[in-house]
Amino acid sequence: MITIASPEAQTQISTPVHPPEPETTIFRSKLPDIDIPNHLPLHTYCFEKLPEVADAACLIAATTGKIYSFSETHLLCRKAAAGLSKLGIKQGDVIMILLQNSPEFIFTFMGGSMLGAITTTANPFCTPAEIYKQFKNSGAKLVVTQSMYVDKLVSVGFPKIGDGLTVITTDAPPVDCISFSEMLDADEAAVPEVTIDPEDPVALPFSSGTTGLPKGVMLTHKSCVSSIAQQVDGENPNLYLKADDVVLCVLPLFHIFALNSVLLCALRAGAATMLMPKFDIATMLEGIQRHRVSVAAVVPPLVLALAKNPVVEKYDLSTIRIILSGAAPLGKELEEALRSRVPQAVLGQGYGMTEAGPVLSMCSAFAKQPTPVKNGSCGTVVRNAEMKVIDPDTGFSLGRNQPGEICIRGPQIMKGYLNDPEATSKTIDVEGWLHTGDIGYVDDDDEVFIVDRVKELIKFKGFQVPPAELESLLLSHPSIVDAAVVPQKDEAAGEVPVAFVVRAQDSDISEEAIKEFIAKQVVFYKRLQRVYFIHAIPKSAAGKILRKELRAKLAASS
Repeated sequence: MITIASPEAQTQISTPVHPPEPETTIFRSKLPDIDIPNHLPLHTYCFEKLPEVADAACLIAATTGKIYSFSETHLLCRKAAAGLSKLGIKQGDVIMILLQNSPEFIFTFMGGSMLGAITTTANPFCTPAEIYKQFKNSGAKLVVTQSMYVDKLVSVGFPKIGDGLTVITTDAPPVDCISFSEMLDADEAAVPEVTIDPEDPVALPFSSGTTGLPKGVMLTHKSCVSSIAQQVDGENPNLYLKADDVVLCVLPLFHIFALNSVLLCALRAGAATMLMPKFDIATMLEGIQRHRVSVAAVVPPLVLALAKNPVVEKYDLSTIRIILSGAAPLGKELEEALRSRVPQAVLGQGYGMTEAGPVLSMCSAFAKQPTPVKNGSCGTVVRNAEMKVIDPDTGFSLGRNQPGEICIRGPQIMKGYLNDPEATSKTIDVEGWLHTGDIGYVDDDDEVFIVDRVKELIKFKGFQVPPAELESLLLSHPSIVDAAVVPQKDEAAGEVPVAFVVRAQDSDISEEAIKEFIAKQVVFYKRLQRVYFIHAIPKSAAGKILRKELRAKLAASS
């Protein structure tokens, strides 16, 4: 039976009044939008200026001094594509590159793009188990690596090399592996014709996003071309690279910062890239001096070395005109210390996230028509994109100078996480906004400042350390009943992972034993720096770890 209230009663029923949602404030670049040719495949776009720069230096191998011209680089990329095709790689297949920086990295990546294949880039210093997870989740069919890393591919579930798994090594191949030079001995005219849709993935880096375990980030031809164009195209490029520039590539190409903002941007602009397989300060300074490096992409730990190591004074760094810092926030004191070493250079920051394609904002002092730098600023949002700042609790839009979660929308953002629609929908909302998990604000001059992080990710020298991954390993130990991992501030690394651990009853497991247990299973930058024993991990009613409380404990103890 349905009872209808009397008119008198109905007049007493009031509808709850909610405050109206504020109008969305959209932040855009100071620079005008440009025409982006994101209908082109990535390799076509990057080598579009080939006729103009064919004989100019393209790749410089710092350790050997070998220089490849643009025409040689393009030819070897085509030969790599033909060689990969002969080995059975076709459109839509996934290739894993397990290499330090080298010319072969570029030949493989661009060769894969020419086939319509997808490349997942992995850190060769990771443990076999970590590499296998990425190999399995990506569905890779072929691995390009060095012989010293092949042992990592013969355990923990990998198919047998030569019988289910094709492995190519850039140096003398072990048994059942193929040499890279043999693969390159292919007819460049034999690259099959493929029709590539702009929405087809071309790169598959792995990222933990705002939380959880590493996931495959699908970057399409369209998103990669858009991101590069946002940086280096147009009459007034945000990152003004000239044909006679030499760009330092000491940051690892398996990280999207170096792959996108160094290598691919330099290829597009017709500038040379000096490749270093690893960071060694004397070798790097020698290379900068010898090859007259003019643009240096760095991360804060590298800034620290350049600013404070006395050996820097022995080298001529006067050719450097731009220093671009990214991957982690750069402190004001470090900025000023480095400026005193290279006063002629423009020093500024960019802000990125793998899922965002990766660049969200960049210092406008790098532009062809520069504007002044603000200390601590990450620049302004890239062109052809929109940014908004929202209240993390209500989701409502915030105005200028109000800290909130940074969100970005534009043609450069990822297509989504591979085989993970749930994680994708949590990161990209129905209106196409990618939620970064970073807390920041936009000031009156459209400058972006990052002040905090709502996401759980730890950044060690720019490398991602997902707490969930370490917590899972800790909980696998029989002497540990609960654990939580949080970042601790560190001058050299920016952040280091530390663990709060609840011992099992009657266990007296030590800090050193736990650190050793983790160190055997993870790459060096994921190793625990400290272990703190605690009676209980603070959690919300829903069971979520209250990391703020643990970070507060660290702050209080320091």
